[in-house]
Amino acid sequence: MKAALVLGMALAVGFAPVAQAQESPAGKVDMRWGERIPLRDGVKLSATVYLPRGQAAAAPCIFTLTPYIAQSYHDRGMYFAAHGLPFLTVDTRGRGNSEGEFRPLIQEAQDGHDVVEWLAKQPYCNGKVSMWGGSYAGYNQWAAAKEGSAHLATIVPVASPYPGADFPARNNIAYPYLMQWLTFTDGKTSQGNIFGDSDFWTSISRERFEKGEAFSTLPRILGGEQKTLVEWISHPEVDAWYDSFAPTDAQFRAFDIPILSITGSYDGDQPGAFAFYKQHMKLGSAKARANHYLIVGPWDHAGTRTPRADVGGLTFGPASLVDLPKLHVEWYKWAMAGGAKPDFLKKRVAYYVMGAERWRYADTLEAVTAEEKPFFLDSVANADRVMASGSLSPAAAGKGGADSYVYDPRDVSGAALEASLDPSRLNDQTLVLARDGKQLVYHSAPFDKPTEVSGFFRLSAWIAIDKPDTDFQAAVYEITSDGGSIMLTNDVLRARYRESLREAKLVTSKAPLRYDFDKFTFVSRQIAKGSRLRLVVGPINSIHMQKNYNSGGVVSDETMADARPVTVKLLHDKAHPSALYIPFGQPE
Repeated sequence: MKAALVLGMALAVGFAPVAQAQESPAGKVDMRWGERIPLRDGVKLSATVYLPRGQAAAAPCIFTLTPYIAQSYHDRGMYFAAHGLPFLTVDTRGRGNSEGEFRPLIQEAQDGHDVVEWLAKQPYCNGKVSMWGGSYAGYNQWAAAKEGSAHLATIVPVASPYPGADFPARNNIAYPYLMQWLTFTDGKTSQGNIFGDSDFWTSISRERFEKGEAFSTLPRILGGEQKTLVEWISHPEVDAWYDSFAPTDAQFRAFDIPILSITGSYDGDQPGAFAFYKQHMKLGSAKARANHYLIVGPWDHAGTRTPRADVGGLTFGPASLVDLPKLHVEWYKWAMAGGAKPDFLKKRVAYYVMGAERWRYADTLEAVTAEEKPFFLDSVANADRVMASGSLSPAAAGKGGADSYVYDPRDVSGAALEASLDPSRLNDQTLVLARDGKQLVYHSAPFDKPTEVSGFFRLSAWIAIDKPDTDFQAAVYEITSDGGSIMLTNDVLRARYRESLREAKLVTSKAPLRYDFDKFTFVSRQIAKGSRLRLVVGPINSIHMQKNYNSGGVVSDETMADARPVTVKLLHDKAHPSALYIPFGQPE
């Protein structure tokens, strides 16, 4: 499961600080410490100002608004100022040296807007302001933009979570990491040592999993009020509360500034980044869409700011190591100072094809995929084992039939093994192999030539369950000719939200229903000659994810006492054709 849920786990570590740019040209920068920025309610934020030494005229300015303590981004400030761009690192309300109380998501739109307005009036600023940052500081940019300042000239949201899409839950399925992150960002200072003790947090998750404790008791772990976590848990599905943190349709339509969105194939906040991008592409004007660029690299969450060649046990080529600080400088100077557009941005969408180890470009996100083809699920025996799997084939199911597994929430036998493994490993199939008999597995035939898949997979599956609710995960892997495994993409789905993330509908019949897994993460990879695709469909029974005990009650309040084993039957006959839709890439 950990391998199958690696993208969900990458999301869980999504808000951690990242390594910073290395250049620190001290002789080229002047620094002002402890600048106070007044907000509309009288609270003052603390900022450190980095100015190009000898700056002769007002210039476009950049700032980052961070809960991770402003000094963490000293190297970024030095880098941008040395390249002629004044840069401010600003502590969010209630963090670092800023006044007030930090309440995640709630405060950032108005506070970000107020910082933009204040900064535009400073003597070193020419009235044009932009923002920098990833993860929470990527979300901050969208939040500030929705307030509509005339001074905000461009944004560059990187690895941005979208409330209700991937944070604080993915597809309405939460994760215990929330407590870890809220501990990290509690109070004025960084709780880095506590946050970074992964063994400690894993042991807590394992213990709670084995005892079958309710997810709603998570706030009691370390004591204190924990009102943020209590509030998050009280919203089990996407609703108006979530909507309030994202731009409205009207605000998306009003955006007319250049935007550069950046994410990665293994960025845990990729679902959020794409949610923002797709919504803007859907609602924005033609001019706005033409000035919104997208980069998808072969990166994990941290790599969206500092790319590395090695990610989760996979190694990528030199082309993957894009100089992102340099690209940011070029973008800011193009968008705010009339400079040349970055050479890297050959078209509006840039995506890295793993395996081929090169960048490709498209005019639209849809144009990345040449053709989506259904590969139908079939089997000759129950497909619940890796070495006795079902098949994936372009041909519709022949004899038809069904495969099944039983998920018993009381089964905690895999906890010790899962706790011993690194959830970020993309080439570790230990848990998939260990769960033989508890999941369904399907393989394609080996590819007879290198074949690019680029875009979003989809799974349409006819499933019957005999309980009112349960959780599913579906994951796709490349299985190499020597038996190795490479994680490509995954999706998670709670049965009660099969029709909408906004409305729960419990399953009231044992008849098969169609489940559309349509929120797989984006992937671009050249599948090697001789490799196969593997599809795994199974329950979510992980120490790292909220557990559904299948009772049909409030999932966050369920305990082991509510556990109800469920039989899951996946049909693939002529009347119920289940298929994995594969996005094949454009020909050369």
